[in-house]
Amino acid sequence: MPLVIATMLREEGITGVHTHVRQLRRYLDNCGSAYTLVTPFSWGRTLTYPVFGFRRALELCSKSAGVVWYRHWHEVFLRNALRRLLAEVGDCVVYAQGPLDARAALRARQGPHQRIVMAVHLRISQADEWADKKQIRRDGTVFRAIRQAEREVIPQVDGLVYVSRWARDVLLSWLPEAAAVPSAVIGNFVAPMNAKPGQEQLGDLVTIGNLDLVKNHRFLLEVLAEASRTGRSLTLDIFGEGPCRKDLMGQARSLGLEEQVRLRGFRPDVRDFLPGYRAYVHASYSESSSLAIMEAMGAGLPILAGNIGPISELCDDGVEARFWPLDDPAQAAVLLIGLLDCEPERLKAARAARERFQREFDADVVGPELRSFLLGTTSQGAPGSAPS
Repeated sequence: MPLVIATMLREEGITGVHTHVRQLRRYLDNCGSAYTLVTPFSWGRTLTYPVFGFRRALELCSKSAGVVWYRHWHEVFLRNALRRLLAEVGDCVVYAQGPLDARAALRARQGPHQRIVMAVHLRISQADEWADKKQIRRDGTVFRAIRQAEREVIPQVDGLVYVSRWARDVLLSWLPEAAAVPSAVIGNFVAPMNAKPGQEQLGDLVTIGNLDLVKNHRFLLEVLAEASRTGRSLTLDIFGEGPCRKDLMGQARSLGLEEQVRLRGFRPDVRDFLPGYRAYVHASYSESSSLAIMEAMGAGLPILAGNIGPISELCDDGVEARFWPLDDPAQAAVLLIGLLDCEPERLKAARAARERFQREFDADVVGPELRSFLLGTTSQGAPGSAPS
């Protein structure tokens, strides 16, 4: 049965959804499974620039209006692209990467022979994600409209793929109707990394993620400043782009960390650099999963992260990771220095991280499970089931 991957996003980008789709496509290519990727840019490409670009002008007047414009027109273009494709393919599965993607697919499909399965990447709701970015007012008109759209769409899909148990539990906490939809908890996955002998050492610490408020990069700089006060000068490379870049540069200057912190921008080959560091650090206070942590574990890096959301599903405190308090940079610095100063412990955590990656996050382990659920080649269980 043909598989159609539908996403509101551009084909290439830096979000976790981009990585999820990229890793799935790589797995499908490797096993010879056919698929089609559909984005809003698959239809009316010459119109995308003026239509999507108008959002920038609109945001100068109202950020929430910019969000409404973005959501509406990206859904319209995606729906048109899907309608054109689904009129030709017959039986298929559309793997939608979010609620709007799913609504576009539901409106475009030709009948129930075209199944819609939605990935739950949500941190509670897309309304909460826009509010976390300060683009809309929490509990305001746009926030409530997004929640209502999700209440209507999610129960209509034919299947749900939760990327973590936490993502399942938090969605069901406010949308219990979703329990009636056949589902599975199937974590994200990444392709294994090929070991490179003689890897160049690039620095002490590394982190990957959009430079957004929710990623909490400011905390990492505060930890480095606390470490400096004890006489330890640690380096940190930050890979990613986003609206907080200027503020982070200013913070680094004010803390005297200009020589220790490098903002490396977006690199599509960032995973190739990971083995060149001693530890992976993570400070986000809201996640539905973390592909960045998985990639770091695949590179054999110990993890330092806050024990939030699904992080404890990925790594265990005292084994692959050290969980640090996101409200206490001084104590976090103590934990960090303690790990880095005890090389046997650091190497033990690194080995444990690599081994857990091979057991639980390797594409060759998880990919077949996701493919089977999407294409219905194994029993999906009773409606609302969510195997872990």
